[in-house]
Amino acid sequence: MVALMKALAPEEGYNATPLSHLRLLRSNRPLSTTPVLYEPGIVFVCQGRKRGFWGGRTYVYDAQHVLSVAVPVPFTMETDATPEEPLLAIYLTLELPVVADLTLQLDRLLGAPAAEPAGMVSSPIDAALSGAVVRLLEALHSPLECALLAPAIVREIYFRVLTGGQGPSLRAALSRHGRYARIGRALRAIHDACESHLSMETLAAAAGMSVSSFHAHFKEITHTSPLQYLKSIRLHKARLMMLRERMTVAAAAARVGYESPSQFSREFRRLFGRSPGDETRRMRETFAMPEMPWAETWVSSH
Repeated sequence: MVALMKALAPEEGYNATPLSHLRLLRSNRPLSTTPVLYEPGIVFVCQGRKRGFWGGRTYVYDAQHVLSVAVPVPFTMETDATPEEPLLAIYLTLELPVVADLTLQLDRLLGAPAAEPAGMVSSPIDAALSGAVVRLLEALHSPLECALLAPAIVREIYFRVLTGGQGPSLRAALSRHGRYARIGRALRAIHDACESHLSMETLAAAAGMSVSSFHAHFKEITHTSPLQYLKSIRLHKARLMMLRERMTVAAAAARVGYESPSQFSREFRRLFGRSPGDETRRMRETFAMPEMPWAETWVSSH
């Protein structure tokens, strides 16, 4: 795995692949506690270690554990890496139509999961899942295999994760029914229009809930309030704009809905620990985060 990854991810930062939902990360340095925003997906760490902190719990994902995220949530993370042993990780965003089809078939064959839904889980990697990941990396080295075999291998990886030890909790969270699905519609509305004025009433209506019920379920699932979640999405999106599109602080602040650049800068520093200018320079000097060659569904900042 490590040998294949080193060849596929030669640059520090994110390396794109021909698959629209797959990117590869290389980091030659450790990261102290850093705010991140993951879209629904699966993270494999081939070398090095990551620790995520969310909802009062620590999620370890390394060469022995896979991290699965069913709900796009902001949390904090730290990594272990050195120039001699860089962090090498695979970020596989969930292709929701494929996952929905698999989930429906699994429910039909195995019955609806009785487990409590979980928005994020860390699970041991077994031999079958590890083998599928290796085959996916091998396929990426061949344009022909990447085009014809890789999509089927990705589907197998989804299957292995959904039928693994934490699979029932993930399937329950990804179900089209229940409170996770209803809150998911509100999350989709936030990511689609985070720069707009989104009232609590608008988001509750998207979820098909009363305002009080929506607020309670939202906080239960994301471990933050709707207002704080929206603010986090705006700040992460503005950081990406300044990094990728070289926007000024004022332009990025206005694009994500801030009327006051000074308020934006205060809230940005509170989240990231640096001013917008300092954080953008740090990211540009130490970490590649290129524009992906396809439309990104979620606001995300790994």
